[in-house]
Amino acid sequence: MNQDNRRDFLISTAGLTAASWATLSATTFASEKSPETSLVESGDTILFQGDSITDAGRNKEQNDKVNQQSAFGNGYAWMAASEMLVSRPEGSLRCFNRGISGNKVYQLAERWQIDCLDLKPNLLSILIGVNDIWHKLNGDYDGTVEVYETDLDALIARTKAALPDVKLIVCEPFVLKVGKVNDSWFPEFDEYRSAAKRVSDSAGARFVAFQAMFDRAIDYAPPEYWAADGVHPTNFGAALMAHTWLQTVGA
Repeated sequence: MNQDNRRDFLISTAGLTAASWATLSATTFASEKSPETSLVESGDTILFQGDSITDAGRNKEQNDKVNQQSAFGNGYAWMAASEMLVSRPEGSLRCFNRGISGNKVYQLAERWQIDCLDLKPNLLSILIGVNDIWHKLNGDYDGTVEVYETDLDALIARTKAALPDVKLIVCEPFVLKVGKVNDSWFPEFDEYRSAAKRVSDSAGARFVAFQAMFDRAIDYAPPEYWAADGVHPTNFGAALMAHTWLQTVGA
């Protein structure tokens, strides 16, 4: 990243980053011990994929803009990318966000060639699953846990076939019992979490345990502090996610 782009990125992230890291400094309980080896290497292309939680209001007309906040939105992906760019100023990292609000696994698959394989990421992070159950509960989708697991497993197999050296991160789908989330989501939602972990383990990916993180976080602040509607994280929730993602990846 050249000096002008880095300066613009730092300026655009400064306000929220200060507040976010203040929260993180008081919530180091959120993550397990960092791995001994980092998945992030100099020159890596890093891609965040998923639904609205990853999308976070990004400007999709700037899809091809690298390392730009407007192309990242205001969520955990932006916070994680900004920290990597700040801590590795000479690392020549290229960070992209291609999350799209409302997506389920099969919709990732429909756009995977353009929004993943053509970018040739060295490091790929996927967070998907909440819509696979939410839209079913709303009557807008007839998928099952088995469909979710099969589709996600197939997507990762397709990725590894095209990009055999790709480093994979599978993120745990999560919800908090507040807002739109109630007892009707359970125990089925926990089956989606378990399915994501099985796919991650099978693929040899690193697994970011977001649900476990939020389960600990509500001992320190109520659920609405982290995700007001139970699904979409607040700035504080997103900061916590970025912190945990970075620790899991070893970035």
